[in-house]
Amino acid sequence: QVQLVESGGGLVQPGGSLRLSCAASGSIFSINRMGWYRQAPGKQRELVAAITSSGSTNYADSVKGRFTISRDNAKNTVYLQMNSLEPEDTAVFYCNAGGVKLARYGYEYMYWGQGTQVTVSS
Repeated sequence: QVQLVESGGGLVQPGGSLRLSCAASGSIFSINRMGWYRQAPGKQRELVAAITSSGSTNYADSVKGRFTISRDNAKNTVYLQMNSLEPEDTAVFYCNAGGVKLARYGYEYMYWGQGTQVTVSS
C-alpha cells in the first residue's frame, strides 16, 4: 500500500511564504510524476505544479514566478515552495503521485494525499 503524507500547510498573511512537503511511503519501485493540485471552496480541483523524475516541471499560469516545485527522488518526496502568497491561493492542497510502479515491470498507479489547508489572510 502506498501512502502520501503532506505537511506544511497553515495560515499566512498576504505576501508571505509557505513550504509544502509530501512524502510517499510503501513498497515503491519508481514514481514518474509528482505534483500538487488545489481546490478552493466551490471550485474544481486544479493543477498547481508538477515535476517528473527527470526534473521537468510545469506550472499553472497563476503561480508562475511565485511557486517552485522540487523533488528528492531518493526520498520519494516532493516540495512546493510558495512565495508572495495571495488570498486567491487559499485552498486545500493535494499531493499527487502518478506513474507509480511497485515493481520494475508492473502496472502504473496513481495516488492522492489527504490534503492540507493553506489559508492566506490578514
